[in-house]
Amino acid sequence: MSSHMRAGCILPILCVIPLLVWVPGCTARYEADWTSLDARPLPQWYDEAKVGIFVHWGVFSVPGFGRYSEWFWSWWKTDKVPANVLFMQKNYPPGFEYADFAPEFRAEFFDPNEWADIFKASGARYVVFTSKHHEGFANWPSATSFNWNSMDVGPHRDLVGELAAAVRKKSLHFGLYHSLFEWYNPLYLADRASGFKTQDFVAHKAIPELVDLVTSYKPDLIWSDGDWEAPDTYWNSTHFLAWLYNDSPIKDVVVTNDRWGKGCYCKHGGYYNCADRYTPGKLPDHKWEKCQSIDTLSWGYRRHMKLSELMDLPSIIKDMVYVVALGGNYLLNIGPMSDGMIAPVFEERLRGLGVWLGINGEAIYASKPWRVQTENSTVTVWYTAKNNTVNAIILGWPSKQLLQLAAPRVTGATKVTLMDYPDVPLKWAPLTPTAGLTILMPTMPASPANAWCLKLEGVV
Repeated sequence: MSSHMRAGCILPILCVIPLLVWVPGCTARYEADWTSLDARPLPQWYDEAKVGIFVHWGVFSVPGFGRYSEWFWSWWKTDKVPANVLFMQKNYPPGFEYADFAPEFRAEFFDPNEWADIFKASGARYVVFTSKHHEGFANWPSATSFNWNSMDVGPHRDLVGELAAAVRKKSLHFGLYHSLFEWYNPLYLADRASGFKTQDFVAHKAIPELVDLVTSYKPDLIWSDGDWEAPDTYWNSTHFLAWLYNDSPIKDVVVTNDRWGKGCYCKHGGYYNCADRYTPGKLPDHKWEKCQSIDTLSWGYRRHMKLSELMDLPSIIKDMVYVVALGGNYLLNIGPMSDGMIAPVFEERLRGLGVWLGINGEAIYASKPWRVQTENSTVTVWYTAKNNTVNAIILGWPSKQLLQLAAPRVTGATKVTLMDYPDVPLKWAPLTPTAGLTILMPTMPASPANAWCLKLEGVV
């Protein structure tokens, strides 16, 4: 072990992390500090995957009400949001508590294989599932969450374990979302009252559960959240990550995000989430991910959602293409119902995405940003690059069948094809003597996605 790790184990918190003997000659060790941890290369599978599915599911799916339904408990009890308070007064008896929703979280129609079928059909390459949100309810039989987990109450099933097995059978990567904090856990509230000078919640709850998830389910990705009230020194994040990268059973494959303590996001960790729905205006210099929900008003399921509040397929494709062209990954969220059903409208969106990726995925998976990321000429165009090919993804069909691209520089070997018809070269002419080209587009039927991809070979 490094001196950092040995010194850290004096703290009770780290003694829940099993320590393994380091054999000389093994790969480099990471120290429990951000300089060392941030230097770890991101496992290649993540950058190549590009597209993932986010799943927010928990006891909050039972009331399924209000903007950001996953925040229902806090907005009802702490913030006393009028709509949430009125909802409870009108529909539930006096004295009804949030914990009383848990027995109604039955997941009676939850079929992990059906979920995995839908996720596979979406074209996603990884899935990030809620192990525990801020309400503290564990979707696996957590030994430190007695009677507030999916085995003891509600479904009486190991939801994490079942979905992990089903997703992996489809050859998809499986990741876990995990909230570090819990709104109403007495240990956390006591630590907060101390100004985070005590670490009882971290020692007895947060770290043991993270270690349990890692050792029991071996996730390929940990999507940390709920970190923003306390510094990373309170969470002992650097010590956990040093163990994760050095000695855990997933040390070589695991990917992490950047939410490991107040002020960490967009600075430390693996890839960067930054803020929810992060939308950079130019190419970032660090690997990043945009999480975006089909329901624009909530991550968790809302029983009263309206069609006009959901992203349609063209909006999803447009958002994903922008993200990938700027070097990011796209994590698209759904909130299943409390009974375990995925709303048909969500399924329809995911399958539509998969149909588009089935034709145009070559421009997405394992692609890299090109020297020019976008241009607005005839229509909006986003570029990606892969090997010696440039991909031009167009959002909307050009009028009069003529498409002008200003950025590519043509050569004697330039060839243009539409991914819908990969064996039919398109006619084109130089736009200027030094750059650009005008392409004669074929007659095409309308596309539900309103997006097409041109493969440009022999351009620079």
